[in-house]
Amino acid sequence: MEAELEERERAVLALERRGFPGPGAKERAVREELDLSPVRYYQLLNALLDDPRALAHDPVTVNRLRRVREARRAER
Repeated sequence: MEAELEERERAVLALERRGFPGPGAKERAVREELDLSPVRYYQLLNALLDDPRALAHDPVTVNRLRRVREARRAER
């Protein structure tokens, strides 16, 4: 059996499930709730999108974010 996600990894996915009202709100939540810089947050998030444990934990969020990431890559 695969190892479970760490608490911080689950918290990153939980934050991604939420909607944020305006610019800066998400970054503020990242700093206040997770005690991470936005850059580090997005590094962790990108790693999670490639982690099968994250997909098993929250397939809807992970698949949505993978689609967003692929769309952005295709634009470049």
